[in-house]
Amino acid sequence: MTLALLGLYLAVTGVLLPRRMAGSARLQARPAAGAALWLALMASFLVALLLAAHHAVEPFAHEPAGLVGLFPHVEPTGPVTAHTHDWWLLAAAGTALAAVVAAVGVRAGRARRRHRALLDVVAVRDRRWGALVLEHAHPTVYCLPGRRSRVVLSRGALQLLDERQLAAAVAHEHGHIRGRHHLFRLPADTFALLLRPLPLARIGRSEVALLLEMAADDAALAQVSRTDLASALCSLAAGGATPGSAPGRTPGGALGVAATGVLARVRRLARPGGGQRRRQLAFRLGVVALPLLPYLLVCAPHP
Repeated sequence: MTLALLGLYLAVTGVLLPRRMAGSARLQARPAAGAALWLALMASFLVALLLAAHHAVEPFAHEPAGLVGLFPHVEPTGPVTAHTHDWWLLAAAGTALAAVVAAVGVRAGRARRRHRALLDVVAVRDRRWGALVLEHAHPTVYCLPGRRSRVVLSRGALQLLDERQLAAAVAHEHGHIRGRHHLFRLPADTFALLLRPLPLARIGRSEVALLLEMAADDAALAQVSRTDLASALCSLAAGGATPGSAPGRTPGGALGVAATGVLARVRRLARPGGGQRRRQLAFRLGVVALPLLPYLLVCAPHP
């Protein structure tokens, strides 16, 4: 019964929920919290997967004992054996996953450092915009996050955008840097690397990327208008500043102003109050509760 519950939970969180949540206007209204919710769903799936593997190997090792089973050294009052997992096994699995995330992060960090070192040689610093200007005709604006962050403008972007559009694009990139959005993308990218065919991995990765772009849009709106930001997005998109359109492709480890979901972002900017934050408490509770939910299901008494 426990294994069947976990299998159902894996199907719901790994296949059904991601398709239902994709493009949710409610999540887009609170993009940072929405990205955190996607990451919590991924964490919840991994916890359920580990518990399912544990029960598949030792199906009769533990019996459900209600919430008292959450405590490793507490015996229930009834005749049922306490449902206490081997915590060191779960800790070992968590350590292994953390090591994979760290390895992916180190790889991305090395790519950013190499690109940053190259930029410091070939690009020219523009004090007016607080950015590096790359002599290239292709219009692109992006940032290299991290401890030694950089905002990069191409010469094509300087020629394409007017002053207000440039201010909006640069403010967007600073929103990425201040929000440390590359740290949000890291677990989503790792999850997609490990479980690429899974809808939660594929859809979740793209949704996290889109929501983080919207969060950077919201950060920019504290300094610029919606119209200027939307026009900058459209101009860069029309100029081909999206990944995959060489030679202006955003480099690995970087975040570009017009790199993801331009149409959805422009539509959102056109909606009044699109960036307002409401019901943050409910989102935070959901983020905290989701990774624990599989364990509560396993511990719940059932026939």
